[in-house]
Amino acid sequence: MRLMGIEGRAVRGDKWSDARGFSLGHLVSESAADSKAKNSARRTRRAGREEGRESAQEQRTDGSPLPLSRCSVDNRVTRVAWLDRSSILYAGNDKWCLDPRVVLLANTKTQYSIQIQDVDVYDEGPYTCSVQTDNHPKTSRVHLIVQVSPKITEISSDISINEGGNVSLTCIATGRPDPTITWRHISPKAVGFISEDEYLEITGITREQSGEYECSASNDVSAPVVQRVKVTVNYPPYISDAKSTGVPVGQKGILMCEASAVPSADFQWYKDDKRLAEGQKGLKVENKAFFSRLTFFNVSEQDYGNYTCVASNRLGNTNASMILYEETTTALTPWKGPGAVHDGNNGACPFAVE
Repeated sequence: MRLMGIEGRAVRGDKWSDARGFSLGHLVSESAADSKAKNSARRTRRAGREEGRESAQEQRTDGSPLPLSRCSVDNRVTRVAWLDRSSILYAGNDKWCLDPRVVLLANTKTQYSIQIQDVDVYDEGPYTCSVQTDNHPKTSRVHLIVQVSPKITEISSDISINEGGNVSLTCIATGRPDPTITWRHISPKAVGFISEDEYLEITGITREQSGEYECSASNDVSAPVVQRVKVTVNYPPYISDAKSTGVPVGQKGILMCEASAVPSADFQWYKDDKRLAEGQKGLKVENKAFFSRLTFFNVSEQDYGNYTCVASNRLGNTNASMILYEETTTALTPWKGPGAVHDGNNGACPFAVE
């Protein structure tokens, strides 16, 4: 929490003067009724006039004490007092308020100052130092502005949505002055802010727009505060890599099938129209989040042929065909065999997906 003082004007008779560097004289000891009447008169005279500004001591740490701007006095002063909006805080050395946070700092021949400890937003407002000589009452006013670091009080939860859907994210923050809120996508391809508002709307979201979105709230009182929301975009499988492989008889052969999907795809392998089961003799099926590996430990003539990889999740399925073919080592130019054949993403699957 940081505070700044705004200096008012010192009035002498009906003439205004800048209170900075002005040696304030005598305290006006006023009754509540007199104070109210004089304040009303001052407000009338102030209409249309711009108040001068002066920075009070800044305190960036929450709850730290704030000394009000000192009130300069001289040997002509007979009475001094500090007042807030509605009551006398101190008159001379006598404390009139009940707030234990308000303490007297100095009452000397040259200055009269008080301190407010553990400042909060309710302390904001005008404070008046009133001094009096025998014949010339004068006042000096300080306006305290309480500045509060930004704080995010409400933010959307992590969300999971199907590709093509609409997303609405919310980030609410408080602070004094009101914080500026911005959204940005945490992505290598994202550049700059995508929203400078509490609300972020994404229409027809794509898989490239998945990831974390960061809300930042700032008001220059302290460092910006940030929180993130994770947006998961679900989409059906897409097989990105499936290649035919040539292997000599008696050697180890591997067929690979890579697929992108959210949620992760489940994989199944078929030879012609027969599903290959895990643990089948001479074979090993290894399924991971984004690929499946079919391993032949000792390739035989019966292993050569057409194989199909099927990738599926709750949003759809796709498949790709590839060939395990015999590769001879005696030919000058070995036959590389055909490439993989895809049916296209989410096409009709010729196999029953279990």
